[in-house]
Amino acid sequence: MNTTPIANRLHIAIFGKRNAGKSTLINAITNQSIAVVSDVPGTTTDPVYKTMELLPVGPVVIIDTAGLDDEGDLGNLRVQKTYDVMRKTNLAILVINSVEGLTDFERNFVKKLKEKNIAVIGVVNKCDLINISEEEVGSYKKELEIPIIKISSETKTGLDELKQLIAKNAKTDESGLSLVGDLIRPGDFVILVTPIDKAAPKGRLILPQQQTIRDIIESDAVAVVTKEHELKETLRSITKRPAMVITDSQAFLKVAADTPEDVPMTSFSILFARQKGELVEMVKGIRKLEHLKLGSKVLIVEGCTHHRQADDIGKVKIPRWIRQISGGDIEFQWASGTFFPKDIGEFDAIIHCGGCMLNRQEMQYRISAAKEKGIAITNYGMLIAYVQGILKRALKPFPIASMILEEEDDDLS
Repeated sequence: MNTTPIANRLHIAIFGKRNAGKSTLINAITNQSIAVVSDVPGTTTDPVYKTMELLPVGPVVIIDTAGLDDEGDLGNLRVQKTYDVMRKTNLAILVINSVEGLTDFERNFVKKLKEKNIAVIGVVNKCDLINISEEEVGSYKKELEIPIIKISSETKTGLDELKQLIAKNAKTDESGLSLVGDLIRPGDFVILVTPIDKAAPKGRLILPQQQTIRDIIESDAVAVVTKEHELKETLRSITKRPAMVITDSQAFLKVAADTPEDVPMTSFSILFARQKGELVEMVKGIRKLEHLKLGSKVLIVEGCTHHRQADDIGKVKIPRWIRQISGGDIEFQWASGTFFPKDIGEFDAIIHCGGCMLNRQEMQYRISAAKEKGIAITNYGMLIAYVQGILKRALKPFPIASMILEEEDDDLS
């Protein structure tokens, strides 16, 4: 469980006012001194993340956040970071200070969580200081219309009940789609073309390749891994026609040339776009790139941070390709890791990575933000396939996306 990628873990975030006992709660749940605890309001400045296995839920990320009632210039920055955590939250734990009781702050915050369709449970903390009655807790439940229990993080009273409540109300961010499992059958051969990525640590494959192999094996199919220059020989060596060839996007053109036309072919990036995002929206976004003009602004986003190579795809190749498509001088900005601009209204297009390091909740937020602003959004794999003239083939395994692409082509003709 400790090796489960963060993006595949249930994200549980602890919210509340300053000094409500959020940090004491995360320490109590994890049974470790994860967060600094102090009677001074505003002790927690940045979100604190802890990956663990929480029984009976499974692998989770528990996040401690700064108080949402923080003040001043620095306080406002802390509050913004806390709201950023909401974007990836599957289950929110709202901490109510039993000394203060229920206030308008908690009422308004629960309303915001419900608007974003985020599951929420409440805990009335510090009950070792004030033994709040069950009747009053019941009145909180009725008013907020969420499950609430009373606990003491200090004495660890009520923690077992809290864990049961978490298990009962936890919503995973699974889309109902596996990466590739629904596209293949038991016994199928799937060839994975995996160039050795210079940006990946020595001794292992990069995360999208690892997760795709795992999904194939869990589907009782056979994963055959090769590099792009050995693909032809691999195809000759296996006696069974492969059900699919999946490639790193940067080897798309060679893999397309070496893979027989009757064998479905796509990329890791497109598989992740389908599982975590909205493939149809990204098909529409790719066509809008043709309408960029002199002075248009494009945001290039990577969900991870890594050392840039000399011919880096995000910093060098994608800007070059977009300038070729548009035929104009385009202005580029970049975002990486957990950072995503709060105001994206200045951009005409967003090119996003596959998002293997982000959970579906976060990717859905980013796509929705683009849609609300009318901004074209697509991803690396889609762009590469489009530039190299093989997008139609790369989308063949996905009938709805293929149909949308055909409709877009008809509209342009």
